[in-house]
Amino acid sequence: MQITEAPIKANISSPVPTATLTLPDHKQLPDSDGTFVKNFQEHPQSIVLTSSIAPVLDKLHPDGRYCIGQDSGIYWRMMEPPEKGAEAPDWFYVPNVPPLLDGEYRRSYVLWKEYVAPLIAIEFVSGNGAEERDATPPSETDKAGKFWVYEQAIRIPFYVIFDGFRDSLEAYQLINGRYTKIQTNDRGHYAIPPMGVELGLLLENGVSWLRWWDESGNLLLTGDERAIAEKQARLNAEAIADQQKAIADQQKAIAEQERFAKQQAEQKAQRLAERLRALGYDPEDI
Repeated sequence: MQITEAPIKANISSPVPTATLTLPDHKQLPDSDGTFVKNFQEHPQSIVLTSSIAPVLDKLHPDGRYCIGQDSGIYWRMMEPPEKGAEAPDWFYVPNVPPLLDGEYRRSYVLWKEYVAPLIAIEFVSGNGAEERDATPPSETDKAGKFWVYEQAIRIPFYVIFDGFRDSLEAYQLINGRYTKIQTNDRGHYAIPPMGVELGLLLENGVSWLRWWDESGNLLLTGDERAIAEKQARLNAEAIADQQKAIADQQKAIAEQERFAKQQAEQKAQRLAERLRALGYDPEDI
């Protein structure tokens, strides 16, 4: 979901309602503003992040209480039109909330219905990065910048900006109410301690991909990569088993040859002894 930037005056001067106010939920708020995805890498990049982190999150949340948003709106402010009070990170993760509401997946994430902020939000740069770094506060006519919203309104603990066009990555952590740039570790990764993982760039066929690693520096594989690795491991195990069987068969054949050769030598010695006895000689004396 991409959020429109057309300025419109917020409805901040409406009279206080006399009746009970019913706030809209994820079914009543728009889940798209109809704009196009800005680059072809966004969708597969989101799939890579989700697929590779899923086993980690399943261990962190054995009860299944977490959700992931991919280009989905986070509604943080009541405005008209509703999209003006939302931001749509390209990827975000919220811990300790059910993946379903009213028996269906969320169409958007509505903070006044949830009360739990995402732990991490990731933006994929489509232009020069100014939109993702915009810390402009809101006004009656203009929408707040993404950086300001994530830092001051939604207060997301970790914010990551990935620029695949320029092979750059930067990460921020919310400390004392302000975003502070995180320094990379000795592997060039950004640690996300609450998740027990690291974020970094992986170059594949000349294209930079944002990937997860565990705290030991092992790349977290996607579902397809895990399937390939499992298949290769199975093939390797079968090859080793076949090799071991071939070695065992060879050893058995050698043992059989040695047994046969010993048997032939014993038979030959027996025949020779019989001939010597027939000639009047005692084989033991020779």
